[in-house]
Amino acid sequence: MTKGWNTSLLNKKTKSTRSPGKFRVFALRSEDSGTVSRLEGLLNLDLKPYTDKIIAEYIWIGGTGIDVRSKSRTISRPVEDPSELPKWNYDGSSTGQAPGEDSEVILYPQAIFRDPFRGGNNILVICDAYTPSGEPIRQTNAARLRKSLATKRLLMKFLGEFGIEQEYTLLQRDVKWPLGWPVGGYPGPQGPYYCAAGADKSFGRDISDAHYKACLYAGINISGTNGEVMPGQWEYQVGPSVGIEAGDHIWCSRYLLERITEQAGVVLTLDPKPIEGDWNGAGCHTNYSTKSMREEGGFEVIKKAILNLSLRHRDHISAYGEGNERRLTGKHETADINTFSWGVANRGCSIRVGRDTEKQGKGYLEDRRPASNMDPYVVTSLLAETTILWEPTLEAEAAAQKMQLKV
Repeated sequence: MTKGWNTSLLNKKTKSTRSPGKFRVFALRSEDSGTVSRLEGLLNLDLKPYTDKIIAEYIWIGGTGIDVRSKSRTISRPVEDPSELPKWNYDGSSTGQAPGEDSEVILYPQAIFRDPFRGGNNILVICDAYTPSGEPIRQTNAARLRKSLATKRLLMKFLGEFGIEQEYTLLQRDVKWPLGWPVGGYPGPQGPYYCAAGADKSFGRDISDAHYKACLYAGINISGTNGEVMPGQWEYQVGPSVGIEAGDHIWCSRYLLERITEQAGVVLTLDPKPIEGDWNGAGCHTNYSTKSMREEGGFEVIKKAILNLSLRHRDHISAYGEGNERRLTGKHETADINTFSWGVANRGCSIRVGRDTEKQGKGYLEDRRPASNMDPYVVTSLLAETTILWEPTLEAEAAAQKMQLKV
């Protein structure tokens, strides 16, 4: 009988073998045979000397709008661009995305990443999902966004830059309680866990590090990682990324995290408030700037963008993730969900502006409202639309002035 990983990928019961792609694949050694060891050997086979064929893992977003699904197919040769890949299909009735009597959903390859699990020339493929008639299915925000941005793509590509801070929580598999917490009990109060080291303060570092390296190998623009305020909670940052690329990179990074926690026997949750009470929730803070914000005089552009964001606060909140009302309470470094606010270096505001941005008179803003389970395609496109394309009416500006929201 094999034993669980118990939050450590490198324990005495674990054997690691380096794959052709130099990313370690881990497996548990059987106590009474070499079965798992032989399986490891097959998993890490280098196919390149024997065939030009590669394995492409087609990845898409499932019917809940937050679950990731995937399946594999053989491609005759290595590819460099999604346009070289064939469209494919899946049974949408099994993912809550199509009726049983007309269940075929078509996958359109959109972005390619290197596969850190299989190594070699094998790839991960982020796909959009369409009906056979060519319409984006309801849950595929990326497909609708790519279609609607056909005439706006250059605007998004050259003006919108995003840096997304993805927070997540690790749970013990059988009890669905945070990693490192006593089963049915609580650790000491928050304070010593943020960016901490030590067996009594840091839980899941091996998973965070494995994910970090997997993202770098895959070609995801991951820029950092850290332990979060609530024990068992972590964060990584992706960006800066331009336009719709930000969404592709976040979704692929989430897929990698699901696969790594699967191997570790740990459950990943993107719930924005996994534990009620005096514990921080999990967000997906989105840092954003346009070209004009980054140039001289950019602070005035930022303030105009904040005005627009204040006027569309409800529209943004409704699209910023499920269960976000449990997180945005005005406590634990959040603003109240019903009130828009902004401030310099204030983590209790809806929008935070950094000290350096204020000092230099240019830079970026941080939208702290998105929940950890938000759809990055929706959030990034809404930020760009509100701050670049949308113009408030005079009446709306007057109302904002009256409510002291104008900056």
